[in-house]
Amino acid sequence: MSGQGSGGNVIAAICNIFIPGLGQLVQGRIFMALFFFIGASVSYALVATVILFFMWIVGAIFHLWSIIDAARYKS
Repeated sequence: MSGQGSGGNVIAAICNIFIPGLGQLVQGRIFMALFFFIGASVSYALVATVILFFMWIVGAIFHLWSIIDAARYKS
């Protein structure tokens, strides 16, 4: 990856739109990929319980954060 705004970062950000953390995995950052995937997945799973319906906000924050993090990554 060349840096911020490079084609690799754009592809990684697009990957994160579909699955949080996938872009970080494409960039080779396994720990951050797991962090974003687990954080967003757990938040979205808690929304499914209906008891913690407000957790969709936390899930959306993790999801957007993963997209922005992949797009702004500098190796």
